[in-house]
Amino acid sequence: MMDNTCEDFLAFQEALKKSRKMDDNIIHLLNTSLPTDSFANKTSDAGQQCRQLYEQIENSYTQRENSIKQCISVVSSRVKHLKDERQVNEDNVDVMKSLRKQQTRLRLMQNELNVEEVVKDRTLKVLRL
Repeated sequence: MMDNTCEDFLAFQEALKKSRKMDDNIIHLLNTSLPTDSFANKTSDAGQQCRQLYEQIENSYTQRENSIKQCISVVSSRVKHLKDERQVNEDNVDVMKSLRKQQTRLRLMQNELNVEEVVKDRTLKVLRL
């Protein structure tokens, strides 16, 4: 999902936004996936459709969480490298600027894990799980 988006936080957020589309439209998805009482005997098993929707959502959660954690790992290693570089050359302004930028990026990405938890909780409440 997010192969090169760890470099660009806006691209990272945009990729997350696209992948959260299913969660944003969960009520619509439920309304269109599950038959009403009048159509219940004319369509396939509602429980099966609900399970399939749940599996899609769970797969989406797993992919997003793995992608976020991968980006956090990449940026964390950059922060560590820049901290080591700062120890060697404390007066280098460019290193300090890069370090601050990467630390900010790291905090923003870590915050996305919290956002992911909120999105997940909200969707699961709608699904009543």
